[in-house]
Amino acid sequence: MSGFRILVADDHPIFRFGLSSLLGSHESWEVCGEAIDGRDAVEKCRQLKPDLLILDICLPELNGLDAARQILKHNPAQAILVLTAVDSEQVIRDCLEAGVRGWVFKSDGTADLTTAVAAMQRRKSIFSSRVSDLIMDGYKRHRVDPDAAKVPKLSPREREVVQLVSEGKASKDIAEILNMSLATAETHRSNILRKLKLHSIAELVLYAVRNEIIHVQYPAVLHFPSPKGEPTRARATSGYEELSSVANGPADVARQSFN
Repeated sequence: MSGFRILVADDHPIFRFGLSSLLGSHESWEVCGEAIDGRDAVEKCRQLKPDLLILDICLPELNGLDAARQILKHNPAQAILVLTAVDSEQVIRDCLEAGVRGWVFKSDGTADLTTAVAAMQRRKSIFSSRVSDLIMDGYKRHRVDPDAAKVPKLSPREREVVQLVSEGKASKDIAEILNMSLATAETHRSNILRKLKLHSIAELVLYAVRNEIIHVQYPAVLHFPSPKGEPTRARATSGYEELSSVANGPADVARQSFN
């Protein structure tokens, strides 16, 4: 009897390694592959046909929401468990509408994750308790200001173009990635700016961030105590760094939020 085959999609190699090790330690689960971005996840789902896809939302090339939409359009029966740090009510709602039936936050415990995978193996839906709180908060917010949700709706292809433009891709790169002509890629860019009533790529990037198409990672900031009562200086790091105690006490560390 073959094991329960799981495809892991996350762009952080250390996280993928740890997650794959955790899942592989279960006697009836098998990690059949890993994907490093949304397009890779879509392609490997088609190739490997896993029993379960564990999918992050913050993925390059194609974010997790749009990857899930493509995967479920091609195979509505594909089981997808979102494992992410994103806590956007709108993204959760869009994933549910697409057909995602499981959601765990990266801040949850490993027992929560294994419980969710076991539930998905039994073809059950399972969501972190915080998901319902976020959806309820969003429902209340939209009732107070119903016009807040009335924004221009982009097509799936336009969302792909917005993400690629926001990640710094040139029109020729977008044309190659999306298998379209250069003229079509440039037309998409112009039409998107016109539809959203934007006037520059900078405004488009801001739109992409605000609408959860791309996600911004902020560098960690370390606060070191001053030896003689001088003002504390903050220093940005490159994501992680070995910390040591100083003469007057331990360093006060502002932790980075990881996707």
